[in-house]
Amino acid sequence: MIRLLLVDDQAIVRTGLRTLLEVEPDLEVVGEAAEGRAAVRQAAELAPDVVLMDIRMPDMDGIASTEAIMRTQSPPRVCVLTTYNVDEYVFDALAAGASGFLLKTDTPERIVSTVRAVAQGEFALGAEATATLVARYVRGARPSTDGRDPLGPLTPREREVFGLVARGLTNAEIAERLYVGEGTVKTHVARILYKLGLRDRLQVVVFAHGNALLH
Repeated sequence: MIRLLLVDDQAIVRTGLRTLLEVEPDLEVVGEAAEGRAAVRQAAELAPDVVLMDIRMPDMDGIASTEAIMRTQSPPRVCVLTTYNVDEYVFDALAAGASGFLLKTDTPERIVSTVRAVAQGEFALGAEATATLVARYVRGARPSTDGRDPLGPLTPREREVFGLVARGLTNAEIAERLYVGEGTVKTHVARILYKLGLRDRLQVVVFAHGNALLH
């Protein structure tokens, strides 16, 4: 069971999220907070697996709250969920220690899949946040012109998985797309990272765009 803490200053948003998430058999909302300091306190008291964190709140905003939560012993994973412009917040949220970034306009299916992915240790972003990060990191980059295949070490299946990771899909979404088990996808991702010398899924995205591998 994935234990969740919902943090948003609007009660109607928290109610909507609770309704959306608790119909899933593996998700349980164990607490709610309407402002940042309460979120930090409840994160310590309730020990959730994932905190769904709003950005703009009274007393302490979502960025400061995330930073405070990350300083605690055995902190939960944090997924930022906001209505506001991605360009303004995504970098600060990730720097604060967030593992996921979603817009409240993302589909319910995307929100649920991202919560699960973040709980399992993945780094998960919505499509708009991914595009924003790519634009920042690969600005001015040029594809390699030495004639070598950037994906040369990868098997055909690993290339397929690489392309899906680079498009922002979670392991569960990739498993569904390829009709394989999620454990198989995790193995492929680990091998891709090792063979290409990449640290995480974000670097896969940047590598793909920097080498013009997505069309």
